[in-house]
Amino acid sequence: MAKIFVLDTNIILHDHKSVKRFKDNDIVIPIAVIEELDKFKKGNDALSYNARAFMREINRLTDGKRFDDRGVPLGKNLGFIKIEPNHPFAPQFQDMFRDDIQDHRILATAMWVKDNNPGRFVALVTKDINLRLKAKAAGMEAQDYLTDRVDDEVMDALEKEVRVMHASSEALQRLVYGQDNCLPWKEVSAKEPAPNQLYIFDFAGESVCARYDASRKVVALVRSRQAYGIRPRNNEQLFALDACLNPNIPLVSLTGGAGTGKTLIALAAALEQADEYDQIILSRPTVVLGGQDIGFLPGDQKSKMGPYVQPLMDNLDVIKRCFKPSSKQALKIDAMLKDEKLLISPLAYIRGRSLGKVFFIVDEAQNLTPHEVKTIITRAGEGTKMVFTGDIFQIDQPYLDQWSNGLTHLGEKMKGQALFQHVLLRKGERSELSDMAAKLL
Repeated sequence: MAKIFVLDTNIILHDHKSVKRFKDNDIVIPIAVIEELDKFKKGNDALSYNARAFMREINRLTDGKRFDDRGVPLGKNLGFIKIEPNHPFAPQFQDMFRDDIQDHRILATAMWVKDNNPGRFVALVTKDINLRLKAKAAGMEAQDYLTDRVDDEVMDALEKEVRVMHASSEALQRLVYGQDNCLPWKEVSAKEPAPNQLYIFDFAGESVCARYDASRKVVALVRSRQAYGIRPRNNEQLFALDACLNPNIPLVSLTGGAGTGKTLIALAAALEQADEYDQIILSRPTVVLGGQDIGFLPGDQKSKMGPYVQPLMDNLDVIKRCFKPSSKQALKIDAMLKDEKLLISPLAYIRGRSLGKVFFIVDEAQNLTPHEVKTIITRAGEGTKMVFTGDIFQIDQPYLDQWSNGLTHLGEKMKGQALFQHVLLRKGERSELSDMAAKLL
């Protein structure tokens, strides 16, 4: 028999199409979920968009129909969906869940569905860990939403995108000193590598970095170079800067811990190429308590964004300190900020825009959902380059983790595409003290 999945509010706010991700199984939406969604229907953020999109789809599915015992069909080869009124806990659980809160109403309804469908598998699906634990304590099957969760094997593959290889001395001589600084891929690999595959070779005791250029079918040397006063300090930063400076790679993701230089490298590369873009935009998710938007903060847009953009300004100050205050480079940065050619903007204001010929940096992208990342990338117009940076182990959103966040999702879905490159930065370069703390504390 078809399984029954009872969905929590956060599943719909995470993915408004989630009801169609359960194959031919049935979906139950507690009325308490509809009440919670009603609070999100106004606004311009992703949560409000998902709430509205879901309600419109439910209205379409139920137009002119009534819910029978099983509900209404979701579509071809799919199950049924039903909105279930609130039900109380069974008497033996009423003392366990005394507080009258929405989570308990959802759990009580899920347990009622289970009790009234003997012989069928019933599970509560929620991204709320606490609610899953409460459900399990009451003997209810509870699961995380696994549809957009990246497998551990894929995660491992993303962490091993750089291959340490061996090649003949003669071949490496041609790679380093040859006229074209490249090798046919057959001299490096038994089968053709994926586009933008990264390599490190040992040559005379030194590391030689290279990247597979799928357009030319060659493994090309990645040279060390600087961008607006910033020079790579290790091989990972070398790959990252090369990707950010490469006009043939319009989509880049840089992941790594604090102090590895992700945002600094992206910003330096943007400034180095400022004349090739109409605007440089830096943005990051505004994660605040209670899920409130930055609109509740006092002041204008600049005042509201102050606490969130300070880390970006810190990176900008690092670059400015590479030059004298009166230098042409430092004055250019000030002029770009004044003229808004270098713009720091909240992500919420990006929706609906078409970003043409823009160098767009999204910092702390691990706090975005897969749908939000898709929304941002689909804003890209002709000549736009996008760089997403973040640390998948430092997530501030309550319903995201290292397997389901938008940054991980981006790396998994885009891996192997010629227009995309992912670089994982492991070595901290902020300071010796910072590096020691990251390792020992």
